[in-house]
Amino acid sequence: MRCAVVILNWNGLQMLQRFMPSVLACTPEAQVVVADNGSTDGSLAWLEREYPQVRRLALDRNYGFAEGYNQALAQVDAEYYVLLNNDVEVTEGWLGTLLSYMDLHPEVAACQPKLRCQWKREDFEYAGACGGFVDSLGYPYCRGRLMGTVERDEGQYDTVLPVLWATGAALVIRSADYHQAGGLDGRFFAHQEEIDLCWRLRSRGRGVVCVPQSVVYHLGGGTLPADNPRKTFLNFRNNLLLLYKNLPPERLAPVMRWRLWLDALASLKFLVTGHWGSFRAVWQGRRAFYRMRPLFEADRRLNLSLSVLSPVPEQEAFSLLWQYYVRGRRRWSQLRGG
Repeated sequence: MRCAVVILNWNGLQMLQRFMPSVLACTPEAQVVVADNGSTDGSLAWLEREYPQVRRLALDRNYGFAEGYNQALAQVDAEYYVLLNNDVEVTEGWLGTLLSYMDLHPEVAACQPKLRCQWKREDFEYAGACGGFVDSLGYPYCRGRLMGTVERDEGQYDTVLPVLWATGAALVIRSADYHQAGGLDGRFFAHQEEIDLCWRLRSRGRGVVCVPQSVVYHLGGGTLPADNPRKTFLNFRNNLLLLYKNLPPERLAPVMRWRLWLDALASLKFLVTGHWGSFRAVWQGRRAFYRMRPLFEADRRLNLSLSVLSPVPEQEAFSLLWQYYVRGRRRWSQLRGG
């Protein structure tokens, strides 16, 4: 099979009802597969009744985003995988554009389309915008989204561009690259696992790009809202795991020292704004990282031994926090050159 679009679902019946019609209407190039993470809301029964042509994979429990995809993709035989969130509205030609680019660029392992906001359609979408980067201290950001500031799409980022990471909301990846790199790290459960996978691919010399001529609309926040303490916990824990796995040796210790103080500052902000759950989640995430770190020592050694780019070009040398809060730069285009 040339291409499979795999949608991971967990109790997302309403999302499937809302967005499956666009996926089927606009994606003739691929088999559509729904991998269900042990839903209890009747998602699979509805799919079988309404869209019997969609292949269904019933996983025995909720494995989370990362391991859920690993479990599902082990059962899918295709040259290209497309990881697509169940809350994404696709458009005519979206996938053909991406596949054509991949066919012409064998050095590229993965790509993403332009992500716009589904409910504010002229704006980029937070979770991926026009491709992702990481700053000198490990903070992820996007072309079109810095911190909480999301830009309006006015065509300013319509060039194909190498990036450090492509969003897991709509990720096209060669199956060979996916498996050779070890897939998503299931221990992350959810959040930043696609950054980890793409970082591994980039450090090993494989390309990751954004192809903005392909456009999709992402609802976002369908599983956990932005201020949910569980999301805060996963983001802080997983970001530290991401850095431990992938940073070159000369950068790891200084970055981790900075992050202790910056995470403390973030927790203080949660405290003074009354977000008690997120305040606790920051420190719970850090404690979980230190408990889990020994489990990742072998992964770190493997990643470093296979790296041919260190550091990867798309990990920037500047601090995003300094650029954003001190220098007042709110647009990705203002960051170029530091």
